[in-house]
Amino acid sequence: MERPRYLGVTPPVDTTPSSAEEEALADELLATLKAQGQFESDSERRSREVILGKIDKMLKEFVYRAAIKYKRPESVARSYGGKIFTFGSYRLGVHGAGADLDTLCVVPSHVQRSDFFEIMVEMLRERSEVTKLTPVPETHVPVIKMEFSGVDIDMTVAVLQQPVVPEDQDLADNNLLRNMDPVSVRSLNGSRVTDEILRLVPSIPTFRLALRCIKLWAKRRAIYSNSMGFFGGVAWAMLVARICQLYPNKSASIIVTRFFHILLRWNWPTPIQLKTIETGSGNLHVWNPQTSLSDAAHRMPIITPAYPSMCATHTVSHSTKQLIVREISHGVGVADRIMRREATWDAMFEKDDFFRTYKFYLQVNVASTDAEAHNLMHGFLESRLRQYVTRLEHTGMFVLIHPYMNSFDREHPCATDEDEQQVRAGLAPEERPAASNTDGDGAGGEAPSSDKDGKTVSLTTFYLGLLLTDRDRGANGKRCIDLSLPTQDFIMLIKDTELWDNDHMTISIRFLRQEQLPDEVFGDGPRDRLRSPDSKGKSKSKKRKRHASAVSGNGQAAAEAGQSPPGEDRAKKARVADAQVPSTSGVAVTGSSGDVPAPAAAEGDGQKQQPAPGAGPAVLPPQVPPPAKTGGIRLKLL
Repeated sequence: MERPRYLGVTPPVDTTPSSAEEEALADELLATLKAQGQFESDSERRSREVILGKIDKMLKEFVYRAAIKYKRPESVARSYGGKIFTFGSYRLGVHGAGADLDTLCVVPSHVQRSDFFEIMVEMLRERSEVTKLTPVPETHVPVIKMEFSGVDIDMTVAVLQQPVVPEDQDLADNNLLRNMDPVSVRSLNGSRVTDEILRLVPSIPTFRLALRCIKLWAKRRAIYSNSMGFFGGVAWAMLVARICQLYPNKSASIIVTRFFHILLRWNWPTPIQLKTIETGSGNLHVWNPQTSLSDAAHRMPIITPAYPSMCATHTVSHSTKQLIVREISHGVGVADRIMRREATWDAMFEKDDFFRTYKFYLQVNVASTDAEAHNLMHGFLESRLRQYVTRLEHTGMFVLIHPYMNSFDREHPCATDEDEQQVRAGLAPEERPAASNTDGDGAGGEAPSSDKDGKTVSLTTFYLGLLLTDRDRGANGKRCIDLSLPTQDFIMLIKDTELWDNDHMTISIRFLRQEQLPDEVFGDGPRDRLRSPDSKGKSKSKKRKRHASAVSGNGQAAAEAGQSPPGEDRAKKARVADAQVPSTSGVAVTGSSGDVPAPAAAEGDGQKQQPAPGAGPAVLPPQVPPPAKTGGIRLKLL
């Protein structure tokens, strides 16, 4: 008896076609996605094709220049070839207006990867169409990021072990990987995986429509970022492809609904695969949790279908797994309401409430007076931020740490040294505390002096939402947290790179309550806090002056003084008999030496004054002396 043929590692769940009502819902989904701007116009499509043609010509010129560099004969230098491949959303056919363009530059064996980040980068700098050029050679998959005629482009490179790359070069043959360096294998994997996904879905139009929906949903819910520990584009594509395999004849509306239901019930860490894993004949590492401890540690493994199979979700942490599952659970309810005609597809794409969800946040800032160097550091910080999340998780002080996938980037003209110090600490000049603060107070460290004409400081900010463990408070009603070691380790990690310029760059980390968040993060929406996961329905938070702890990467102590609530309110909130309430701003310090000591004892952050009856709010001292050789941030919460 002939074995039935099907796509995937298991037979389909349902092979019946969709009903007329389900097809109508798919048509409505298509109309909604068009209204949401998820399809590019004809002019944008032609513009991308022109850009790809220009990059292809540049690649061949680059291969020629590399051949001349290595003294290859002029007569044959032009014949070595080189070819551009696309992958990601563009190759899958699910890119929208303004989407980036992922490209792979395939070059012959005489070219070195270092040539790509030297010769090609210089060629790109010479072109007027290129802006925001950011080479990132020190990453898992080295890449050149840029804007080419207004289109965001990521360029990777793979060196084939063959002397010539012809125009009809095909990347499907596994033999191409023989003797190839591991970095080139990872670079090549992007294009090979994309092509394999398209080959393994039963209906490409249905797959594309469903994937457009899931991609937009994941972005709106802020869980679309591989570097931050969520799922990236290829992982979401493989998940949708697997649902398509299970329901090969269903419309996109059913694929989306089944997507949420199946993933909510999935028994992680059981891997999701589109095909049986190929072992191959080479020495390349193939994902295998039976033989690899690192593979066995993956929390939500989604395995790429092309040899060598890898886990596309190795960055998922304990916290981001909880967040992904939480959003999928939310998506189940929305999808069910849509199927019952109780909601429209617009409900699926409502924006997240990250900045209204948590009571406490960490604000991670990196600032620089060199705009080009700042672009490089931005990408590096983003790729390493999840390591800070992991370090914080290991303290055992948090139920959940939520990294927000988007950064906030701006440039601040600074007329004075004080303005520059405030910007470097993550405070816009108009947001800085009242004049009672001394120079450098709360600035995350002493910044270089500005000249008389001032200077422009580029600032990038990332946010982490914090959900604390429910631990008992001390006898005095205080809740103390010491994040010295993980914070100092993270700062040392960021500064231990060639990209770091100590003369122009600073890094600071501030602890914020939700009401202290800057207005820019809320946009035009409301800023009042929702009932957060750590709320128990007790009294609402009172508005406070924006004051926060800062830990700075330039080795200077900083403590920002704010105003305390009136005496009666302070005593009531702290629930202590004598109304002597410690500051809620906490203390943040970094040691001037490289030593990282044991966590400092969490005591009061300075001498407090009891307000006289009828007097105004007590003002805390503007300066808190740092203890000797203290490294990191010490947060003390009420």
